[in-house]
Amino acid sequence: MLLWSIALPGFGQLLNHKYIKGLTLITLELIVNVLGNLNHVIILSFHGHIEEAIEQTNYPWLMFYPCLYFFAMWDAYKDGGGGRSDFAYLPLACSAYVVTVGLIYSPVFSIGGQLFGPVWLSIIFVPIGLGLGIVVRWLLLEFLSG
Repeated sequence: MLLWSIALPGFGQLLNHKYIKGLTLITLELIVNVLGNLNHVIILSFHGHIEEAIEQTNYPWLMFYPCLYFFAMWDAYKDGGGGRSDFAYLPLACSAYVVTVGLIYSPVFSIGGQLFGPVWLSIIFVPIGLGLGIVVRWLLLEFLSG
């Protein structure tokens, strides 16, 4: 279920027979995708036109995408029977936050003068968010168990 939500938010919910939730997430994904100009920004980024991708990005709309995306993954995983342990949501929740911060700073964040843009910087920030969430979850479990 998680992999289907990675493909498109809402697909995992449809497979879990949560039709209203799935259709709602698909609709929200389409709205945010279109209004944030995401598909065009992805194409520009993959072609190496980072500055143009930054110019074409509608940041106020695109900032909704990471939370929608990671929530849909978590929710599909949870509804499919996973994530029943304490604080299991934290890696994906932290990723949503960290990726949103990366998106916000994507027009100005560079290394050696190289901008990464909204797509690549967001992708780079995913493992950072996952790692942070894993560490925070581990710390909470250790603190609460002892």
